[in-house]
Amino acid sequence: QVQLVESGGGSVQAGGSLRLSCVASGYTGSRYCMGWFRQAAGKEREAVAVIGSVGHTIYAESVKGRFTISKDNNKNTLYLEMNSLKPEDTAMYYCTAGPGCTWPSWREEVYPYWGPGTQVTVSS
Repeated sequence: QVQLVESGGGSVQAGGSLRLSCVASGYTGSRYCMGWFRQAAGKEREAVAVIGSVGHTIYAESVKGRFTISKDNNKNTLYLEMNSLKPEDTAMYYCTAGPGCTWPSWREEVYPYWGPGTQVTVSS
C-alpha cells in the first residue's frame, strides 16, 4: 500500500516562501507520476504542479515562475518550492502519486494515492 505524508506547510506573509515535502513509502515499480494539488475553502480542488517518471513537469498558469516541483528518487520524496507567495495561494495542499505513468497529467484519475494534506496560509 502506497502511503504519502506531506510536511512543510504553515503561515507566511505575502511574498514569502515555503517548501513542501512529501515522503512516499510502499512503492513497487519505478514508473510513477507525482504531483501537488490544492483546495481552498469553498473551492474545487485544482492541480498545481505534476512531474512524470522521467522528470517532465507541468505547472498551473497561476504558479508558473513562482513554484518548482522536484523529486529525489533516492529519498522517495517529492518537493514543492513555493516563492513569491500570494494570499490566493492559501489552501490545503495534497501530494499525489500515480503508478504506471510516464508523462505527467492533470487528470485526477491518474493519481489513486493521496496524502492527508498540509495547510498553507498566506496573509496580505
